[in-house]
Amino acid sequence: MLILALIAAGLIALADQLIKLWIIRDFNLFEERPFLQIGSLDILHLHYIQNTGSAFSSFSGQTVLLLIITAIGVGVCVYLLVNKAKGKPLLFWSLTMILGGAIGNMIDRIFRGGAVVDYLDVQLFNFAIFNFADCFITVGTILLAVYILFFMDRDPKKRQKPEKHHDKA
Repeated sequence: MLILALIAAGLIALADQLIKLWIIRDFNLFEERPFLQIGSLDILHLHYIQNTGSAFSSFSGQTVLLLIITAIGVGVCVYLLVNKAKGKPLLFWSLTMILGGAIGNMIDRIFRGGAVVDYLDVQLFNFAIFNFADCFITVGTILLAVYILFFMDRDPKKRQKPEKHHDKA
């Protein structure tokens, strides 16, 4: 199962990097173009920026810290995939998505001077500009939260089969 997770995570990171290469090649820094419109409703633009921080530009310029945190997160995902995810598809796929997205953004930080290429700009409301890897990290994290809240066995020893009561008539 780990091999499947690594292949899937690798494909996520590869797709992320290919999209980023296209953005870097065909856009000027800070250039913005409409991307998704339905009638007169403007939904999504492609807007090339470089983010030296994390979500919402937090920890801007803290490349080493962000690489350390990401490396720890990657290690935790791999550990959980190896030791906890067998037979738990929701846990498996959530960790795989987080892993793929984290690797995609980590590649940027290492090879693009600490900056992550962001380009998805939602027009329906004011929101941060993000990328394909961020989508996988976010969806994977939501699925992981669902798993933890609703499906994770908190303490299997406390769960006991209910005793059957036989009425004697």
